[in-house]
Amino acid sequence: MLKPAKITKVLSDSIGLEMGFEPGDSIVSINGTRPRDLIDYQFLCADEYLELEVIDAKGVTHNVELEKDYDTDLGLEFETALFDGLIQCNNRCPFCFIDQQPPGKRESLYLKDDDYRLSFLYGSYLTLTNLTEREWQRIEQMRLSPLYVSVHATESEVRTRLLKNPRAGQILTQLQWFQERRLQIHAQVVVCPGINDGEHLTRTLTDLAQFHTGEIPAVASIAVVPVGLTRFRPTEDELIPVSKEKAVEVIEQVQTMQAQFQSQFGSNVAWLADEWFLIAEQDLPPESHYEDYPQIGNGVGSIRLFIKEFQQTAKQMLPSEIATPRNFTWVVGNAVAKAFQPLVAQLNAVEGLSINLVPLRSEYWGQEITVTGLLTGQDILSGLSGKDLGEGILLPSLMLKHGDTRFLDDLTLEEISKQLNIPFFPVASVEELINTCLSNG
Repeated sequence: MLKPAKITKVLSDSIGLEMGFEPGDSIVSINGTRPRDLIDYQFLCADEYLELEVIDAKGVTHNVELEKDYDTDLGLEFETALFDGLIQCNNRCPFCFIDQQPPGKRESLYLKDDDYRLSFLYGSYLTLTNLTEREWQRIEQMRLSPLYVSVHATESEVRTRLLKNPRAGQILTQLQWFQERRLQIHAQVVVCPGINDGEHLTRTLTDLAQFHTGEIPAVASIAVVPVGLTRFRPTEDELIPVSKEKAVEVIEQVQTMQAQFQSQFGSNVAWLADEWFLIAEQDLPPESHYEDYPQIGNGVGSIRLFIKEFQQTAKQMLPSEIATPRNFTWVVGNAVAKAFQPLVAQLNAVEGLSINLVPLRSEYWGQEITVTGLLTGQDILSGLSGKDLGEGILLPSLMLKHGDTRFLDDLTLEEISKQLNIPFFPVASVEELINTCLSNG
């Protein structure tokens, strides 16, 4: 259902503020067209002359006319990027994280996004199995590229088995469609041992690499990711977790293909997610390996990039000593415990500063190796209770819902802080982390 675009924020020094827009107002139409989503809104607002139908927060309708420079933004933010509702997934992938959650949590955690618009705007992954002809036409006409596509396998029967959707077998034809229109995708392959690994993985990467040709390659990059399983997954599924031995095998397999791709294309084309090296207990590749980090949002090189940013920022910001001693606990997922030890040593080299890194596994999800973003409030409570935590907890903000203080298990930062009787300091960047460590309290 198409709803008016509800405004939640008006940026300072913007045209929107000058025009008198306020949070709670809603845009119904722009030059006579009702925007379906943020893409339509941005396209329609690119004109120099706009006629807006607006409903204010009190429900009164206004017609607003304005002139502006071409492509100048109005400075408005909205409640959602989709004014006509989310396109949800029609697949039944056994490794879907949505289906591996316990019941009874906030409704938004159970929404299965398979929306090409969110893929274009924010880099979320979709499968291409539920697009109507109208939507394919819109992708072409508006040049919505690149999109981020969960491929998993290029063999029709294997991909159909994984997605449990008969339309899943059309992936190679769909990639040809992108290639013919000079549109791009970034591909993802979630490796499920015994299903799409081994020769199937070789076939998938070989097929995808064939679309990495020309001035605008249809497949710009490929991320190879290990399947993530939780203790809440359906008991009837056929999945098995990735072992250390399997991780070593996949690393060797993909690195062999990367060497071939380097020779053929001058690029790795396919990259392994950091988790493979953590599971295999191997060192991460050097920074040069990741080229321009095309799959950073998929955890490909994110640890290496964080380490680089930390070292650069620390070199500029860290003093030899601080006047007021500080003592913090830095909480992370145990997946990065080894990689972050040199960073902790760098912080603790500052006289008067004491940082204790506490890497946690998620008992909530039942994972032996846990990335930081999946730690829950319950994991924090069970992992820190009874410990000497210093004067506060440094908490990577990616554990929390965006713009909120809620963990994935719906516990809030305030609740955890009260139970542990200690303040938490959410940090969203290296600079914020170091500034917090050096603050005078």
